[in-house]
Amino acid sequence: MTTDTSEELFAKAKNFIPGGVNSPVRAFRSVGGNPIFIKRAKGAYIFDEDDNQYIELINSWGPMILGHAFEPVEQAVSEAIKGSFSFGAPTRREVEMAELIISMVPSIEKVRMVNSGTEATMAAVRVARGYTGKDKIIKFEGCYHGHGDSFLIAAGSGAITMGIPDSPGVTKGVANDTLTAPYNNLEAVQMLCDANKGQIAALILEPVVGNMGCVLPKEGYLQGLRDICTKEGIVLIFDEVMTGFRLAKGGAQERFGVTPDLTTLGKIIGGGMPVGAYGGKVEIMNCVSPQGPVYQAGTLSGNPIAMAAGLTMLHHLNNHPEVYTQLEATGNQIVSGIRSILDKLNLNYQINHIGSMYSLFFTDKPVIDFETAKTADTAKFGKYFHGMLDKGIYLAPSQYEALFLSTALSQENIAEVLAANEATLSSLL
Repeated sequence: MTTDTSEELFAKAKNFIPGGVNSPVRAFRSVGGNPIFIKRAKGAYIFDEDDNQYIELINSWGPMILGHAFEPVEQAVSEAIKGSFSFGAPTRREVEMAELIISMVPSIEKVRMVNSGTEATMAAVRVARGYTGKDKIIKFEGCYHGHGDSFLIAAGSGAITMGIPDSPGVTKGVANDTLTAPYNNLEAVQMLCDANKGQIAALILEPVVGNMGCVLPKEGYLQGLRDICTKEGIVLIFDEVMTGFRLAKGGAQERFGVTPDLTTLGKIIGGGMPVGAYGGKVEIMNCVSPQGPVYQAGTLSGNPIAMAAGLTMLHHLNNHPEVYTQLEATGNQIVSGIRSILDKLNLNYQINHIGSMYSLFFTDKPVIDFETAKTADTAKFGKYFHGMLDKGIYLAPSQYEALFLSTALSQENIAEVLAANEATLSSLL
């Protein structure tokens, strides 16, 4: 397998783009080597600029739940383009999208479309502050909510990968209004509430973390947060940019039976196009301009092409519950197969898994929060990553990113993934 064209493109890109990439994790810094440049994708496969083929286990970091270039979405986009690319004015599809989201997500009574998950989380926190009249927020160590200033305090994902847990450029004032707690620790949250009585507007978290690797909530943890927020008058925000429409039609909140006050969405909601949304209780969302005083706007919000793609994707998921049955089965088959290989080889490992999300950590400690995630052997993961890549399996180029499966994976693909795992993991002994 040669990657000469990717090498040439990366060398050129570094002259014009910071680090040669438009999102830090893509740079392969934490796994070593240089990134491969993707040319096209279809179903379970992606193809690089040198025409190498890989089985895909990232799926554009989540959106391609039905595989790449899903034909009904392609057709919807092709049809929508005929009417022009953008209007900056209301359209029928925006209304249909809002109605569909509200019908699928238990907690959402009104919703506002934006252009990315980062926009959604930034807006949700602003609305929570406007609604409550309070300034401070609670976030969790290792949870990543996009690159808004408030969230780059003990952040996950690329911030961990790059070794920069707190970003320069974030002011002390913003940092002072951002309180952090360990994930899966209710006592720490209550202590923050007691120490900042009446000052906390919102608590935001990934109900299942995807940005320090896949980390699941302990039993009762999400309900415990719901109870604390209700008692303290704090707006509970579930960041379901990753888990929304993936873990169930109604996301993690449906799967765990816990109802937040606000929810942020992205990725799957756009069918692969750049889309985000935030929504929740009507009394909170009525604070958003022009109905209320909290300002938020966007020229491309509700873009007609993105709405066409997202509507087609969500209608398919809403009308085909067997999608989630298949994803559960695929996830169970791959994870159980990897566990069997690792047990046979007697390697130290943890696999965190729920539905179509999973992460393999090379550590003997259960990974339940940021600190335990950092015990993973990242050098070993880098060798694992490149071993899998050489065998045609494309993984996330970071220990601290979850993998996302799609319905496009066939039994033959699953067998190839497990065979590659067996050969690669054996080489780590």
